Amino acid sequence: MQLSGSAALKTNQSAMNVRLAFWAMTSLFFIWGFITALNDILLPYLKGAFALSYLQAGLVQFCFFGAYFVVSPLAGILLERIGFQRGMVVGLLTMAAGAALFYPAAVLGWYWFFLLALFVLAAGITVLQVSANPYVAVLGDERHAASRLNLAQALNSLGHTAGPWFGAVLILSAGTVVGDASSVQGPYLLLAVILALVALLFLWLRLPALQQNDTSSKTGFASLMRTYPQLRFGVVAIFLYVGAEVAVGSYLVSLFMQLDIAGMDRVAAGKMVSYYWGAAMVGRFIGAGLMRFIAPVYLLAANAVLAVLMIILAVNSSGEIAMWAILSVGLFNSIMFPTIFALAIRGLGVHTGRASGYLCQGIVGGALMPLLQAGVADMWSLQWSFLVPACAYVYIGWYALAGSKSHTAQGTQA
Repeated sequence: MQLSGSAALKTNQSAMNVRLAFWAMTSLFFIWGFITALNDILLPYLKGAFALSYLQAGLVQFCFFGAYFVVSPLAGILLERIGFQRGMVVGLLTMAAGAALFYPAAVLGWYWFFLLALFVLAAGITVLQVSANPYVAVLGDERHAASRLNLAQALNSLGHTAGPWFGAVLILSAGTVVGDASSVQGPYLLLAVILALVALLFLWLRLPALQQNDTSSKTGFASLMRTYPQLRFGVVAIFLYVGAEVAVGSYLVSLFMQLDIAGMDRVAAGKMVSYYWGAAMVGRFIGAGLMRFIAPVYLLAANAVLAVLMIILAVNSSGEIAMWAILSVGLFNSIMFPTIFALAIRGLGVHTGRASGYLCQGIVGGALMPLLQAGVADMWSLQWSFLVPACAYVYIGWYALAGSKSHTAQGTQA
């Protein structure tokens, strides 16, 4: 899949335009973070409204993140033909359509209709992800790409932090009646209107033009993966990271409602999810600064180890110790996605666009790992199911120290 030509991307705009473009892009990071985090509220809400098992409710994340795998190649073709900026407008309008579909889904009371709406919503986010991450990466010195992406992702985490509060107040607080999911109608219709207005704004903005060539289309998937191990292992790292991050967030509300953990009601538990994403936001701001002085690979490895330790502590304890231990995983998640992304595309030159598409397809991990954790929760216990994402963090630690090293096969150079 080709994003939009090569990574030989240069702007011919002023430094001020580049800064304005960067901050405009961060607004998109905030938006999709906000909407993605709402799934952590939507999952327990729909579980109650339709009397679902953990596995059935896990289809919320499956349909949402499954869109990344299906839509990423199509998004690349779209961006190749219409460019970054128009692609962002299409992505925002697609998101608006998906959010609007929640209204008829609630009227009809069909669970599968909600899943369809989530897929459409995520399809729009996929277009933004495929374009925004590499776009931000090239808006400056390549040496600071990881730092720049961490700063942008910090705004994404701000959206993640605000989303659960929004959902807890407007959705969970309304209570649950089996067969009635009407509480989602107003919030998601409001989101649809906001997304349409933002799309109009991006249609009006003049972002810096990125000059590209199309030599990347000559290199296929197998060749890229064979030639660049950091990309091959990076796709797996993105898959496992997103899967772990989403899996942990998806079951926090249910975990905190258990009496031996916190015994909270649904609204209070939903608000606590904001601490998980808020910790990631704080960590990304800190990480963006630390990466100016400490090698990203060492910070990534340290965070992976600490995430594993906190999950082990949460699984083997109860009450507030377990609650705060699992919430702290958000802090250690903070730098992972942007750092893995930057390490995976480092040194790929003209192949960066195509590589970014493959990495975005790896986000499908968010569709599969929550289902795996749900299966473990149904068979054993919800608390012990958090060992599933812990295994993912072990791999990420290895990737930081070994798998991310840049190599090129003989006869092929970046």
